[in-house]
Amino acid sequence: MKNIINAFSSFGDRNGQLIKKKSVGILYSIFRLVILLSIGFIIIYPLIYTIITSLQSKYAFLNSTRIWIPTEFAIVENYKAALDAMEYVKSFWSTFKNELLSAGIEVASCAIVAYGLARFDFKLKKVYTAILFLTILVPDMMIIIPRMLNYSHLDLFGILGLIDKLIGVDLRPDILDTAWAFWLPSLFGVGLKSGILIYIYIQFFKGLPQELEEAAWVDGAGPFKTFLAIALPSSGVVILTVTVFSMIWHWNDSLLSGMYLTDNFPLARQVSRLPETLGSKYHIILNSARDPQGIGYLMAGCVLFIVPMLIMYMILQRWFIESIDRVGITG
Repeated sequence: MKNIINAFSSFGDRNGQLIKKKSVGILYSIFRLVILLSIGFIIIYPLIYTIITSLQSKYAFLNSTRIWIPTEFAIVENYKAALDAMEYVKSFWSTFKNELLSAGIEVASCAIVAYGLARFDFKLKKVYTAILFLTILVPDMMIIIPRMLNYSHLDLFGILGLIDKLIGVDLRPDILDTAWAFWLPSLFGVGLKSGILIYIYIQFFKGLPQELEEAAWVDGAGPFKTFLAIALPSSGVVILTVTVFSMIWHWNDSLLSGMYLTDNFPLARQVSRLPETLGSKYHIILNSARDPQGIGYLMAGCVLFIVPMLIMYMILQRWFIESIDRVGITG
């Protein structure tokens, strides 16, 4: 009889412990879900607000009882005004020519620089590495004026300036207001955030098996052929990571485009100028109670600006997340 009672009591204890563990697990899952939903809402709230606001009509703005589901829509009016104010097609072409092409050039040139720093030993390598980190630490605002002065009278190694002194003919070209102001820094590996891209490449190239390159050298391949035939085909992961970063950074760049260009601005600059443009074209004062729909125009412009990069990321996000994991970028 005692054995039966002990068996039932032990069974009850085990059952109670199992129920307790399940309860703790369920509570932990609920707590984790609440935390994740809260963080996700904080992150995605600006995008939700931007999209909903871009759809509202003037009367929907005046109705304070409905916020997330507008009472009236003015989709065509808002987006048509934003397209016109931003000169969207013209600005998109300027973004492609000045920014996205620069991003592509930067991805290629940074790979070459990083491969040299990662795989070869040479004099002053530590000095060049220190300069690389300086390019990451020094913000563009500190060097933007000297850079503009150089671009207004471009002179590599002072050769053209010397010719000017000798024969009195100034051959130094002015590349401001041209795409070369964006292309040349990317070509030489000193473009927009090139230091970070080079560092990402270096970390990846250091992890490549040395035996692959040694086998290529035995077969008679030189450094460039080894880079093209061995390193690059093995670097699809890091190239995707760097390409996404470079494209997004160039797409969002309004500082350099605002300094180098006087017209034909890319989309990032047009978005930053949108309040002024709306005021001059449509005589709209933002945050004015008399005409609240100006916010709808502004938000429509923001949506038009982020949609291309959002579509690109949605297409590439699975491979991008895998590449981030394999490259080892954290923080």
